Amino acid sequence: MNTKTLSKEEQVLRMVKRVLTDVAKDTYTKPGLKHPLSEQTILSIRDCLSLISSREQELALEAGRPTNHQPRFVDEPQNKVVVPIDSLSKPEKGD
Repeated sequence: MNTKTLSKEEQVLRMVKRVLTDVAKDTYTKPGLKHPLSEQTILSIRDCLSLISSREQELALEAGRPTNHQPRFVDEPQNKVVVPIDSLSKPEKGD
């Protein structure tokens, strides 16, 4: 989504989320080693990211934008095909 279509609040939320996730990536510590951030700081980052995601969803709903931000391949078809379960059958024995 183009940042020009986002409100100032949405731009701020997106930037803060990016910085918090960058901090998490930059301070990744292999299992068994002491993490440079305290457990309380890690929990606070998680809480902030959760609040940011909730607010982003509220703002998207208020603006009438879809909230299912799932990654898609460029060549992935946009149409969904629903196959009724009734049309599926087991192959008969002997085939």
